[in-house]
Amino acid sequence: MQRRDVGPMRVGLFTDTYCPQVNGVATSTRMLMERLAAAGHEVFIVTTTDPDAAASTQWEEGGLIRVPSLPIMDARRFAYPAAAHLGRIKRLDLDVIHTQTEFSVGFLGQVAARRFGISLVHSMHTLYEDYTHYVTRSRRLEPLVRRAAQRWTRVFADRADRVIAPTQKVAELMRQYGVVNQISVVPTGVELARFAPGLTQPEDLAALRKQHGIGEAEKVIVYVGRLSAEKNIGELLAAMAVYLPDHEDVKLLLVGDGPGREDFGEAARDYGLTGRVVFAGEQPWERVAGYYGLADVFVSASQSETQGLTYSEALASGLPVVARADPCLDGVLESGRNGYAFADAQEMFAALDAVLFDPENRRRLSRGAEQSMVRFSVEGFASSVEAIYNEVRFGAFLPCALPV
Repeated sequence: MQRRDVGPMRVGLFTDTYCPQVNGVATSTRMLMERLAAAGHEVFIVTTTDPDAAASTQWEEGGLIRVPSLPIMDARRFAYPAAAHLGRIKRLDLDVIHTQTEFSVGFLGQVAARRFGISLVHSMHTLYEDYTHYVTRSRRLEPLVRRAAQRWTRVFADRADRVIAPTQKVAELMRQYGVVNQISVVPTGVELARFAPGLTQPEDLAALRKQHGIGEAEKVIVYVGRLSAEKNIGELLAAMAVYLPDHEDVKLLLVGDGPGREDFGEAARDYGLTGRVVFAGEQPWERVAGYYGLADVFVSASQSETQGLTYSEALASGLPVVARADPCLDGVLESGRNGYAFADAQEMFAALDAVLFDPENRRRLSRGAEQSMVRFSVEGFASSVEAIYNEVRFGAFLPCALPV
């Protein structure tokens, strides 16, 4: 392991997904890079090529290194051949490698750390056992694939010098997988200034409403995220098939894309919700704040989240959250203060009514939402990660993150 004086570091963030892709891992990696750079560290992003990236950013440009890749699933990509790029990694003379994925580019980072004696930190972003239906369509094979995903997570995590989990839920699941490495719980922060209430101008909100066919007086329930089975979008649409017919002035706005987009569009039509459920598609990250701004409440029925970053963004925007109860929301969603947790459709309906049709309660929850996010600043997130880097490099305990 390298030994340098405490001070500016050369950090490599290794990730299979990065801008312009829009997802929690890409956002978390970008925020960490920006804050570490602002603190004086030299940061390199090692990621995959992407057909939607500008031509000037497809190859090495400053701190961005894109490894040739192939599409494997939806917008996901797989780098090849990873080992061929070890020479480029060595020339970066890194102090710390921080992997954001267990595959492809993440494996390249792990191999480089071992070969060149570089400190290795790994962040666990994804519970792959919730995604095994993309690998096999056989129910008989499903348990086998899930066990394989858990085993690979355990092996990868235990090869790092330290593991970071975004929530206690993820840390406890990793222990159940058999991970023996030290795990630090560090919630991904939120760029509070970017999502501050009232940031989007009224004329821009009006333009968004017009673009998506939402009337000025209509109330909006918004979901922001991946449109896929593991997010329980089907369950949400089934609930809306009961709720929306009795609430003519309410629409559901789905912001995002994914492998289930066509199926969910067909389901909305079958439920008779054409025009009541609006599919906005994937939006550039810098425009997402506007969608929180035009909505009255954020909703999600997902139970596959590791950190629920969009929940935090919504709350930072002053938007109350109504979400299925889940351990990943412990300490984030506070029922009665910034939104409501629900266990079934009837509880969801009651929570939506309490937000949408009680103006005073809506204002109170909105204030609580904004206030509850102050302690989840991105600056605090980056500071905790920086402390972990120094701890794994020098062995000194710096109590900015919670070890478990």
